[in-house]
Amino acid sequence: MTQSTSAFPDSPPLSPAARLLWLLLILSTFYLCYFHNLGAIGLVGPDEPRYAWIARDMQETGDWITPRLYGQPWFEKPPLYYWGAALSFKLFGVSETAARLPSAISALLATLALSWLALRLYGAETARWLLLLLPTTVGMIGFSHAAATDMPFAATLTIALVFAAHLLGIISKSSEVQPSSRSPLFSFTSLTSSTSFTSTLFGVFLGLATLAKGPAAIILSGGAVLLWAFFTKRWRDAFRCLHPIAIATFCLTALPWYILCARRNPDFFRVFIIEHNFKRFLTPEFQHLQPFWYYLPITLLAVSPWIFFLVLAKLQIITTWKQRIPIGFAEIFFLSWAGFTFLFFTISKSKLPGYIMPGIPPLVLLLANTVATHLKDTSRSSRWPLLATGLAFLALGVALQREAAKIPALLCVSPACGITRIWAVAACGGVITGLLAATRRLRISLFAAVITVLFLVVEIDRFLPNLDPEVSARDAIRTVTHVWPDFSARNAATWQLNRSFGYQLDYYTREEIRTWKAGDPRPTWVFVPKGKQQAVAGFGFRCVNFAVDPAIIPCRDDVLFRGLGGSNGNGSTNNLSNRQPR
Repeated sequence: MTQSTSAFPDSPPLSPAARLLWLLLILSTFYLCYFHNLGAIGLVGPDEPRYAWIARDMQETGDWITPRLYGQPWFEKPPLYYWGAALSFKLFGVSETAARLPSAISALLATLALSWLALRLYGAETARWLLLLLPTTVGMIGFSHAAATDMPFAATLTIALVFAAHLLGIISKSSEVQPSSRSPLFSFTSLTSSTSFTSTLFGVFLGLATLAKGPAAIILSGGAVLLWAFFTKRWRDAFRCLHPIAIATFCLTALPWYILCARRNPDFFRVFIIEHNFKRFLTPEFQHLQPFWYYLPITLLAVSPWIFFLVLAKLQIITTWKQRIPIGFAEIFFLSWAGFTFLFFTISKSKLPGYIMPGIPPLVLLLANTVATHLKDTSRSSRWPLLATGLAFLALGVALQREAAKIPALLCVSPACGITRIWAVAACGGVITGLLAATRRLRISLFAAVITVLFLVVEIDRFLPNLDPEVSARDAIRTVTHVWPDFSARNAATWQLNRSFGYQLDYYTREEIRTWKAGDPRPTWVFVPKGKQQAVAGFGFRCVNFAVDPAIIPCRDDVLFRGLGGSNGNGSTNNLSNRQPR
């Protein structure tokens, strides 16, 4: 194997108009994919409301060391996301947009760092396509819009491994670009090649990754580097990542919080290290069990809609290997980076979609380089990924149009509701992409595919508020406070509601709402899942009526019913044998 050449491929210089169009398209992509309408829906799932609660508590109490949920220490994750969200709350006020802003900023920084690496390794053409293709993947769009730790972790680890590539010598001195040959679109100052400076940045960002999700940062980065060294036999280069300056800056970045938190909370290491790291990885205690092949479809979904270019990139690497042509050190590094991430979390007993995100950026970099190479070739082998992408868009549009009537949340199919525009954009974009590819206008076809994704993002963001009552408790709180202005969360409870909605109600009411069980004091208000109105009416509660029931139904104790003998006077209803909450 020989080191991949970093010489820039010959490509015609961009005209001023072309540079302006590229710049506008890239900036539009960043805004629409990472920052547009971050608050379209309320906080969802069990994690977003908990993490946002902790960040809000940090901002309000000024305690930036001990994460607290409902006033109690909570050591499930380190504090990097909490710090970012708390600062965002302080600057912009408490909102869903502010809670998700740290993830959006993290995604942007990772994209810029990876594009710098692409520029140094493969040239401006690959870097430009990376700036369009990485933000438009489903994984980056989805997790940049999540108030969670996954994107800050993936982003800081990505940036750390970008600097690791520099330390490993993958970016050779021959890749230095003279100012006259550099594309004006990327005329920012190149980072210094000083080993000390690069080691400092590597240590800082690896430390930040450790503050984002814990020891997994060390394992994933170390595993990627060691796997690369194993295949390339460049063990001496691998040890550059253990430069004393890298170790010192890592310790200065990561250790202070761990030490301070452990001193204030004696059970910190037991809860965080043992329970939320080793037990999470080695045992099924946290009930995130999935089959061993789980991350294969998750990875394909995460790189959508550019799956077929990823397949082309993998086929190209396999062909190169079969023909006994040396694979470049850079390509081996990216494959080791993505492969070790995939292997590590496949072995884990706990599997969640966000775990695989650190392995997505190197895959997109490989496919972006494949795109830049094959767009110059109009043969059938270069056209089929775009034809398949166009067909996938068309299939998505047809599926949305056919299934909309079967899904209650999608019943509104008029243009004003958005679902019509969504499937129309997907179908039209697919047809245009496919036709342009079939007529060998590959570059324009890919631009059409990117623009289709951007229009889909806009239309989906426009439609998401229609789904809010189905996926978030935000609408339920707005409803209950509108219908009953005297609503008090301290006199409320949930009944048969799943834990995700329970956490969401807690966040929006700023109270830990109890679960109503047999023998408990009777609440004034109760939140029940869709379809349980009739059952809770048997306990003497009257629920809000909706044309289409949302996921959470707010109900109030029916005073008239109780006055007519429905209550036995001790806080529970008569006929306890058949009217107690289950």
